[in-house]
Amino acid sequence: MSVLVTDGLDHVNARLAYTKITDQESIVKVFPPSSGRGTITAESIRVEMPIFDCRPLKKTLSLDEAGFQVVEEETDFDDFYNADSVRQYYYPQVVDLLQRHTGGIEVFVFDHNVRNQERADRGEVGVREPVDGAHNDYTLSSGPRRVLEILEENNALHLHAKRAALINVWRPIVGPVQDFPLAICDARTAMPDDFVPTRIEHFLEGNLESPHLVGEIYNFRHNPSHKWFYVSNMQPREAMLLKCFDSMSDDYACFTGHTGFRNPTSSADAEPRQSIEARTLVIFDE
Repeated sequence: MSVLVTDGLDHVNARLAYTKITDQESIVKVFPPSSGRGTITAESIRVEMPIFDCRPLKKTLSLDEAGFQVVEEETDFDDFYNADSVRQYYYPQVVDLLQRHTGGIEVFVFDHNVRNQERADRGEVGVREPVDGAHNDYTLSSGPRRVLEILEENNALHLHAKRAALINVWRPIVGPVQDFPLAICDARTAMPDDFVPTRIEHFLEGNLESPHLVGEIYNFRHNPSHKWFYVSNMQPREAMLLKCFDSMSDDYACFTGHTGFRNPTSSADAEPRQSIEARTLVIFDE
């Protein structure tokens, strides 16, 4: 299966944070913004990579081949910093979007993250900083486990035998995004050994010593074959679909390395990135 053709595409060169391979266990600790503690990440190395503008390729991108795609999806919702409002009004829009663009027969939105560096620095509850480290949200172990948990929570275990995919829907809150955009690696350019199992611990405001949730993600190891892409000047009317797990990994893209990155061409007065990612489970009739 051929990878995306980059000939003639505009690009920026940026120093991406890849995981550093050591003898130590790879661990990430995520603290609530109001705690004043930043996320503790595994040791990383910076590697300069070209990141290509995939805007001219939008019509050829495929979740099942490249692991990501970009869709034009207007939304009249604008209350993204109100978590209850997001769940009540924005989640149904995400369900509709994914059913139309993926053909899934069921969609469950189970979580979301709002990212804004300035608000996160102020300790605003529920707001996080952009991620600066190449990773994938699930592993061969945690992906199936999370699928089962979501089906159990939604009384939908009768769907467990069907194909399931964990897909993030990433959208700017304001645009254009120039400062710290999202970069995605074409899934076909990543090898299994590039993904490093990493323990991730989530803490709550009331207890910063013992994790509330423990899971597993993949950190991403550098491979010169990686091809990275972003959407130049991305707007709130656009959404990025990003696949983080697929139960039929032999037939479809399964894991997609991604990270925020400091755009060296961004002007000093560019609006700091604000974005939301909705985390979903999509069930297919196969």
